[in-house]
Amino acid sequence: MTKTFYKLMLINSADLIIPRDTCQRNLKIGRAKRIALEFNEYIANEPKVSCRGGKYYVFDGQHTIMGRILCNGGKDLPILCKVYFGLSEQEEAYLFAMQHGISAPVSTGYRVRSLAFSGQPEAVAFKNATEELGIALDYDHEKGAMRIGCIKAALKAYQSIGKELYQEALKILVDAWGDDPDALRRENVVAMTRFVDLYRKDYNRHRLIAKLRSIDPLTIRREGERSGTDFAGDKKYLYQVFRLYNGNGDDLKLKF
Repeated sequence: MTKTFYKLMLINSADLIIPRDTCQRNLKIGRAKRIALEFNEYIANEPKVSCRGGKYYVFDGQHTIMGRILCNGGKDLPILCKVYFGLSEQEEAYLFAMQHGISAPVSTGYRVRSLAFSGQPEAVAFKNATEELGIALDYDHEKGAMRIGCIKAALKAYQSIGKELYQEALKILVDAWGDDPDALRRENVVAMTRFVDLYRKDYNRHRLIAKLRSIDPLTIRREGERSGTDFAGDKKYLYQVFRLYNGNGDDLKLKF
């Protein structure tokens, strides 16, 4: 990171820019209202701002800013900010991703987006591996075709089994269920990444896809939840794929 310094400055809220397309989350007005109701000047954190090109970009504290505005009757006002100088846009994103403290924790999705924008190699590789398949990382959980919202689970799988198997698992889900919004839900991603890792060259891809097409994308979740305590954690979802694949009356069965 380049050499930088900061100082406390009063900046009018109208002059604060919130770059939601690179690091900041979407504003949650409910959270801002709660901040306004409980606002206490003695314990409030100063928003973190980067002065770049003569403009002020907020990389932490947008809800605090809105809370202050709400306390002021919805009108802009001067706000004491911690202003950094010498940061690049990528460094702002990195600092947002790595922030800790009493502010709301950064979700895995937003952390990945910020780290990828800042050029962090693993985040870039994970993002690219997903998007190469035509699948978008769904940071805001909008849910839709070819969007993956379970970014924490997907990243964990990518780190565990590597790019090749990670992509194969996602391709199987897409080949089976197309652009169904539920195809890439968390239970399916967890089950399929574990399945391809566990059985690798032992399963028949065409058979697996055909079996998946015989059910709807919510079946793995429903049947997994019905299994109760038979399997620990996410293993109950893996078992549903195993059971579906094995079926009856042939010699292509796998062992669980």
